Amino acid sequence: MIETRIKKIIKEKGPVTGAELLDVIDEDPLILWRACHLSKDLAIRVVGTRYLRFDRRLEGFARLSPSILREFLTYSIIGLSNDPALLEIRVKKVLSHIEEVSRAKSDLAYNVVSALAGRLSDSLLIKEQACFIIAGDIVFNMAHDVPRPERSTGKIVKGSDMDIVVIVDDNFSRRQIKRLDEEIYKEKYRLLINPHLKEEIDYIVKDLNRVKRQLRFDTFKHMVACKILQEGTLLYGSEEIFHTVKTLLKENGIIEKISAMAEGARAFRKKAKEYLVREDPLKIKEENLDLFYPTEESEEFE
Repeated sequence: MIETRIKKIIKEKGPVTGAELLDVIDEDPLILWRACHLSKDLAIRVVGTRYLRFDRRLEGFARLSPSILREFLTYSIIGLSNDPALLEIRVKKVLSHIEEVSRAKSDLAYNVVSALAGRLSDSLLIKEQACFIIAGDIVFNMAHDVPRPERSTGKIVKGSDMDIVVIVDDNFSRRQIKRLDEEIYKEKYRLLINPHLKEEIDYIVKDLNRVKRQLRFDTFKHMVACKILQEGTLLYGSEEIFHTVKTLLKENGIIEKISAMAEGARAFRKKAKEYLVREDPLKIKEENLDLFYPTEESEEFE
């Protein structure tokens, strides 16, 4: 019985993450997840923040991130119900590691961007007429370092990517945009192939006119772009452009729309978990496996 095996592992090793269980028990992650949630003798602590993510496969597009699978593997700690103190010790260690990874990736992103700007002959212009916004896992202090393949090359990278949106004002020339894009791409490639780094940058460079078009919030891609801008924080460059973008989001009612979608996503997550616990696993795999497994929100950077 899987539950018995899980309890034996915890008694031997102490509280474990879902990924650590999967390393020892060769079983479908969904089956492991269900066993942990159905057991009265096991306690599960989920750490970190749940935040809005968009998924084309879902009606209304909104779900929470991390996915239920990623939440289980990386952000869930499973212990014995009768030993909460030991579980709490492991929870603190996992949280500390997540915060350390998030901080390291944020620092790397800043160092890459500031060094890049410094190398360009018009670096002062970039500081005044461009802003670099960082978004994704990092801004929620939820970055992870679980190895995964990068989409375009298949190369293995260290966990969460660094999502960077670069916004330039209307005085930024096409030539400057092209040059900036080329320089960031060089950094993206360098980080990807460097065996000591193996980090991924996802980025896009766009002007304020494009941002204003995306504020229509009328297509899936526009919705994704707005959500990323809404959650993003200033990494480098013009505070004036950054505040202009945030003001535009507020004036166009984007913040309220995204908040409403996030509320819907929380309700959807609750129902999804209830369904995954009670329904037959074979039926789940045939009809609703996308409730458990994640999808990539990458369209803004394509």
